[in-house]
Amino acid sequence: MNAKPPQILLVNPWIHDFAAYDFWAKPLGLLILAALLREHGMGISYIDCLDRFHPEAPLQDPSARHGRGPYHKRRIPKPPGFYDIPRHFSRYGIEPPWLDADLEAVPPPDLILVTSLMTYWYPGVRETIGRLRRRFPGVPVLLGGVYATLCRDHAAAHAGADRVAAGDGPESLFRWIEVLTGFRPQWRFDPGDLDAYPYPAFDLQRTIGYIPLLTSRGCPFACAYCASRYLEPRRRTRRPERVVDEIRFWHDRHGVTEFVFYDDALLIHPERHIVPILEGVIATRRPVRFHTPNAVHIREIDGSLADLMLRAGFETLRLGLETTAFDRRSALDRKVDERQFREAAVCLLRAGFDKDRLGAYLLAGLPGQPISDVERAVLTVKASGITPVIAHYTPIPHTDLWPAAVAASRYDIEADPVYTNNAVFPCMPEGFAWEILTRLKNLVQEG
Repeated sequence: MNAKPPQILLVNPWIHDFAAYDFWAKPLGLLILAALLREHGMGISYIDCLDRFHPEAPLQDPSARHGRGPYHKRRIPKPPGFYDIPRHFSRYGIEPPWLDADLEAVPPPDLILVTSLMTYWYPGVRETIGRLRRRFPGVPVLLGGVYATLCRDHAAAHAGADRVAAGDGPESLFRWIEVLTGFRPQWRFDPGDLDAYPYPAFDLQRTIGYIPLLTSRGCPFACAYCASRYLEPRRRTRRPERVVDEIRFWHDRHGVTEFVFYDDALLIHPERHIVPILEGVIATRRPVRFHTPNAVHIREIDGSLADLMLRAGFETLRLGLETTAFDRRSALDRKVDERQFREAAVCLLRAGFDKDRLGAYLLAGLPGQPISDVERAVLTVKASGITPVIAHYTPIPHTDLWPAAVAASRYDIEADPVYTNNAVFPCMPEGFAWEILTRLKNLVQEG
């Protein structure tokens, strides 16, 4: 058994897609692992293939360091089967020669960890792993993340990694390290205690413009279109004071003012969780702002919570509405009804939120969904004083809606997850149409 702690390289891979944008997107899970490994005495290095601020990249507006912005991109051939889609396909992220130079500069690793996110982004994962293998032949590559968990067999056959860690999480990482390097780490704390973990290793980034926050894991709902319950079967939360301490740390140590909640169920049991968090933030008197790209549950919002969110600094508030066909939504979810939505909208507007800060996600492209349902939903949301935000449906394995998606799709999405790409509306029988996108966009913007 090797007694020497290994050197581990962590890599956030390229994206291959029709479009990609840094919409408060950071590889939080990978940076949690980086901090965990460092805490336990292992050597780490980190490469982000999506680094918008790479030294070789064209200069961006300096203000973009503190929020969203476009990735560098290079046009590449479309996957087979997409030749009829009248859109360009690109590799998003740093150029391959920049990656090669970065790999030359890191210490030779004993193990490489690669993460993954969208299932249909696996071609970018595969290209990244191929590049890593050319630079470090013989070094084992362990693939984890969402794609690895939802499509384990496909990932094992097509991603190019030596092993696939499907949904194992931090708790089993040390077993993989022992298997692949011979080194056996010993836990210094209970891995089931979210409050015991070190803060994610955001210091490994070239710039810390904003901080993603994960105050809880899991979701009590089992929505037909969402894989949260499969990915995180058990709901766990951090202590509110621990979350406040983390916000204070990043603000005081690194000057961060923008914080992004990555929770799937941020507002559940508000009096025990989000209320003490926000009251603690207000008490610190730090000038911070919050964003919720993952959306929050509407049913928990009342006048008191709306006021508290405004005072705490919620700047981008997204609501998980999905549809306004309330009489037929039981097949999708049971997380909000019409009365709860309308009351929440009134509370938020009375608190002082305006439509530029408030958005409600509406799913488009569901199996069997007529486009007229989406259009009616847009009008209903606009009438409530909130901005509609169209979210293109992505078919996801292990969800209740997956069989219907398989039956409705014009692609063989079971055989190849690349065809679940929401940009092509894979479950709409008429297929991708600029006219539909333009019609919805114009409807959202009218008035």
